[in-house]
Amino acid sequence: MDLYIISFSSFILAAAQKNFLHISRAHDHEPRCYFSPNEGLNRYCISKLYNLNKLSRYVVAKSELAGAGTPDASSSLSEAKLSSKVRGVCFYAVTAMAAISLIGFMIVAHPFVLLFDRYRRKAQHFVAKLWAAATVAPFFKIEYEGLENLPSHDAPAVYVSNHQSFLDIYTLLTLGRSFKFISKTAIFLFPIIGWAMSMMGTIPLKRMDSRSQLECLKRCMDLIGNGASVFFFPEGTRSKDGKLGDFKKGAFSVAAKTRVPVVPITLIGTGGIMPAGMEGVVNSGSVKVIIHKPIKETDPEILRQIARNTILDTLKLRC
Repeated sequence: MDLYIISFSSFILAAAQKNFLHISRAHDHEPRCYFSPNEGLNRYCISKLYNLNKLSRYVVAKSELAGAGTPDASSSLSEAKLSSKVRGVCFYAVTAMAAISLIGFMIVAHPFVLLFDRYRRKAQHFVAKLWAAATVAPFFKIEYEGLENLPSHDAPAVYVSNHQSFLDIYTLLTLGRSFKFISKTAIFLFPIIGWAMSMMGTIPLKRMDSRSQLECLKRCMDLIGNGASVFFFPEGTRSKDGKLGDFKKGAFSVAAKTRVPVVPITLIGTGGIMPAGMEGVVNSGSVKVIIHKPIKETDPEILRQIARNTILDTLKLRC
């Protein structure tokens, strides 16, 4: 039973008109107000309500609407939750099978990639695109907008986007661009996925280690200097409430120092399908990827502000 905060004046009016309010005692012997359509207003509750001028202007009431529930609605909600969990199990089964099927191609190709395409690693990213597309296709549709704003495959850039869900990585890989993600070092320990990340050139990072952060930025600049692109989630972590967080300066300092454009990308819908902290469920829904025009500036703070405002304005307009 949920607790609701009801303004004093509205509560008095509703109680007087509907005659719904009742008092019971909980296990801690404290009186509790709850609604019952079959009983009148309890004497204790009446006295307390009319003496609330000396207390807070709010009353905490426990809603219990006896006999007024809707079993069908409750059943539908339970079925929806079960369906999302089943879809979650199926999602990980599909992604595991796709990864196992494709990892062999990456392993065979890797010596040649190191010889002829050490920095961009296009072949490995192509396999990753196939893996991501095969994984998400049975579960949700991705709609793309602004593909014409993507730089050419050979043009280095710093890509940034909002971060809502574990599904963001899958979604971005379907773009087919050879940008290097930054990932926690612990993820590299996972079999198959960790191997694939290493072969793709993903950049490891220890979040709370300042030396690791510095090495990460240096490696990003080295990759850009050799024609590769890098990808940052400048919020630093996934948003738990869907709101856009503050952007850290790292990505924009790299772009300013290497004089490459920043390409903002807005992701919409991934957080609703697989919310942060609920990686075991896959809800129904669709995803939209909006690629904005590249930003060219030499001041990292200006780059940061423009990129964040671009994504923020899009989220406000589309969500």
